[in-house]
Amino acid sequence: MKRVEIEVLGSEAALKAFAKVWRRARTGRAVTPRIAFGSLAELFSAITEKRLELIRHVTMHEGLNTRQAALQLERDYKNVHTDVGALVGLGLLAKDNRGRLSAPYDEIVIRAELREAA
Repeated sequence: MKRVEIEVLGSEAALKAFAKVWRRARTGRAVTPRIAFGSLAELFSAITEKRLELIRHVTMHEGLNTRQAALQLERDYKNVHTDVGALVGLGLLAKDNRGRLSAPYDEIVIRAELREAA
């Protein structure tokens, strides 16, 4: 199962996480893909409920184009097009040269600590 981890991290924690992943990758060990946001507000702005619904739909129906996804989800094409662009930019959806959508991950893990580390 391919998974991606999405985290809310402050600057210092993000640098430490990056260094840890870099060391693992340099030694050839497997690395779980990660996406980090600086705040919950940024996370919720980038990954909305509608965008999660779109990811789930594409996961179940790979090969759709944006128009087909909009029709099946009963959403406005322009909004789905915007969401697809944002999700492709984050690496949570992929689009081939014919416009067909796919989901590169089977699982998304979202983690946000509620307290700063002491």
